Amino acid sequence: MRNDRIVYLKDYRQTDFIIESVDLVFELGEELTTVGSQIRMKRRPGASPDAPLEFVGDGLQLAGLALDGKPLLPERYECTSDHLTINDLPADDAFTLTIKTNINPTANTQLLGLYRTNGVYSTQCEAEGFRRITYFYDRPDVLTVYTVTIIADKAKNPLLLSNGNLVEERDLGDGRHLAKWHDPFRKPSYLFALVAGDLAMIEDRFTTMSGRAVTLRIYVEHGKAERAGYAMDALKRSMKWDEERFGREYDLDIFMIVAVSDFNMGAMENKGLNIFNDRLILADPETATDDDYARIEAVVAHEYFHNWTGNRITCRDWFQLSLKEGLTVFREHEFSADQRSRPVVRVDEVKFLRAHQFPEDGGPLAHPVRPTQYMEIDNFYTTTVYEKGSEVSRMIATLLGEDGFRKGLDLFFDRHDGGAVTIEDYLKCFEDATGRDLSHFALWYHQAGTPVIAARSSYDAAEGRLELTLSQHTPPTPGENDKKPLYIPLRVGLISPNGDDMEPSAVSGGERTGDVLHLTESEQTFVFEGLGAKPTISLNRDFSAPVRVRFDQPREDRLKIAGAESDLVERWDAINGLALEVLTHATAAVRAGRSVDTDSALASILIETAEDGELEPAFRALALTLPSELDIGREIGEDVDPDAIHLARKAVFSAIANSGRASFARLVEELREDNGFSPEAGSAGRRALRNAALAYLAEAEKSPLPARQAYDAATNMTDMIAALRILAHQFPGSAETSAVLADFRQRFDGEPLVLDKWFTAQATVPGEATLDRVAELMGDAAFDEGNPNRVRALIGAFASSNPTGFNRPDGAGYRFFANFILATDPRNATLTARMMTAMRSFQSLEAGRREKARAEIERIAGQEDLSRNLRDIVNRMLKS
Repeated sequence: MRNDRIVYLKDYRQTDFIIESVDLVFELGEELTTVGSQIRMKRRPGASPDAPLEFVGDGLQLAGLALDGKPLLPERYECTSDHLTINDLPADDAFTLTIKTNINPTANTQLLGLYRTNGVYSTQCEAEGFRRITYFYDRPDVLTVYTVTIIADKAKNPLLLSNGNLVEERDLGDGRHLAKWHDPFRKPSYLFALVAGDLAMIEDRFTTMSGRAVTLRIYVEHGKAERAGYAMDALKRSMKWDEERFGREYDLDIFMIVAVSDFNMGAMENKGLNIFNDRLILADPETATDDDYARIEAVVAHEYFHNWTGNRITCRDWFQLSLKEGLTVFREHEFSADQRSRPVVRVDEVKFLRAHQFPEDGGPLAHPVRPTQYMEIDNFYTTTVYEKGSEVSRMIATLLGEDGFRKGLDLFFDRHDGGAVTIEDYLKCFEDATGRDLSHFALWYHQAGTPVIAARSSYDAAEGRLELTLSQHTPPTPGENDKKPLYIPLRVGLISPNGDDMEPSAVSGGERTGDVLHLTESEQTFVFEGLGAKPTISLNRDFSAPVRVRFDQPREDRLKIAGAESDLVERWDAINGLALEVLTHATAAVRAGRSVDTDSALASILIETAEDGELEPAFRALALTLPSELDIGREIGEDVDPDAIHLARKAVFSAIANSGRASFARLVEELREDNGFSPEAGSAGRRALRNAALAYLAEAEKSPLPARQAYDAATNMTDMIAALRILAHQFPGSAETSAVLADFRQRFDGEPLVLDKWFTAQATVPGEATLDRVAELMGDAAFDEGNPNRVRALIGAFASSNPTGFNRPDGAGYRFFANFILATDPRNATLTARMMTAMRSFQSLEAGRREKARAEIERIAGQEDLSRNLRDIVNRMLKS
């Protein structure tokens, strides 16, 4: 039977009963695990004395039920696998409810709740996985103290872990042993965690700012402990940074991370016991790329930062999800910026936002940062909640300044520690701490869509006055046609003819703080007085607001920004914008059957930037990288032809390669690695620039030999996989490419995380033939349909990152993908729903592809036995 129940924010109400504490006892068995829960509770003051207790479950088998130690008679309760209702409970007195359930961890392929894979028991309880373990109030506003006892076979499970501090461990004399953990901090059920199995460990210590000693442990598969060292280093740096930047100190005696190979998420911030996908923990130079190292550093920090923004203070309900996720992403981004290069990290953030969140905002899955309804909460772990939510906190920091933001956040921690709160509670702390009214700004949380800022300007040379008119418009989104003007902090720079920043004597037309204009109305004109020359206008420096800017600016001004702007984020944006302009015009030429104008000015600015030794190599690499085919399609927006885009980009890429051949050859030689591998940002930036130049050089020479030589000489995975990708993408079918693919497969047999890179490199090769290759790779011994990492690396990469291969004109790519989704959905609904979002922008395709894509989405939607997760996604896509 379908359950399409919609949950609404407006329907929120507190539970009728308060849970004061819970003792859990797990007797672990591979196919039969018993879970005993002893729950001390009482009726909430003000609740109806007749109100029944209503707990939720998910596929549970009830094995016992007692009230204050006495078994409950069947007439006192109603129980299904998904619901438990108990009547006639005490009106005033506290009572203890004892529940026993039976579950099968091995059969739990959904990887939610308690599951067992590869010999390890693990949990994933966010958002609603705890109800797959026992009947409970599985909601974030029910916080209580947990004591957890784990009993298991000692030979198979020498390691027994849960949240908090270890208070007891002993042998039971029958081959089993016991461990008891107590977490003194009240937490919601989604933060519960348990791990049992046989794993290797590395250990370290951290001394907090108050002098407390904390034990740090990371658990991984045997034989891989040496690869966890960088994650441990990142953890210690995270703990130190959070103390120094935000005054947040860790609070338990031990902090643990467990890396598992079968995991739906990237990582989970369970109190004191983080559980990670192993790809975000394991790294060494031979198996991990620079991007892997950076991601490990960021995610370890993110999950640790949740200890305060998510754990100590959590969400009242799931509609407030961005309260913890958006804020923690902001904290993670700030950490990465301090550890690496602030402008480079910011450019990466902007690229990700535009590639993933802007399309979400502009498509059928658009929703506010705080949605007002959902059918399946797992589907709202989105880039809007995370990345746009981070941008909203960043804008608050821009409006209030660093000191004001810190005061507001300190008040938030002091006022709400131990609580479950709302977005309104969060904003109120900043208002109370600074006296700033954020009621208008709060619309960012409640209104979906990406605002478009249109700009026009005029300059009066005689008066030295510039008029800059800014208007804002947010396009309609599903269920939301009429948009209100937002409060947008827009950082604006005025650049003099000699390249310096200009400071006007006065600015009128609206509030201005430093170089930030406060755009609060549908249209405003800002007047800058006392300018000695006509300036070049630089809009949205540092990407101060997550908006699209439409400014019909003279090309010479844009070239000036691209070549000399002091704000490197805006400088990159100008280069990227010029490239997009050339690429979209080239695409139109291909579709019209005309020759492509490859634009010598673009080639010049890219080559000059790549050669500019005053700029850090990582930035030069970013500037040298052309917008992807997906980026070009998003810029075109409608009637998108992926094949035309591919041919146009290839022509522009080739022209740049030919123009800069000597420069690229010189960069490849000068940046050759001589001093061994280091994961630090400077070294990674040099590798990024060298590999970007290598791709152009191989194209200029029309030969796979430079990449083949680089592959053979590579001493680290970054250089090796970069060379492999150049060969696979630029020279498919060549003898060199075939040899390298075979060598890589043989060399890294038994290294699934490394072979994921091999799968992805082949899944993203442009062209119709890749579909057959993907189908063939599904038969490779290293591919496991039950492992989310393998599936994302091959099928997910093909659908989301191969525009020509996936969007074949005959619709075969869509049919293949739909068949896989339908086959996988019964096994892992979380995975299929997230993968399905690869088709969210199908409406932007040209008519033939669009109708074939729609037909496959409709075929999926027409199946009766879809999971709630998948049905929610496809139904929203089809409403567009």
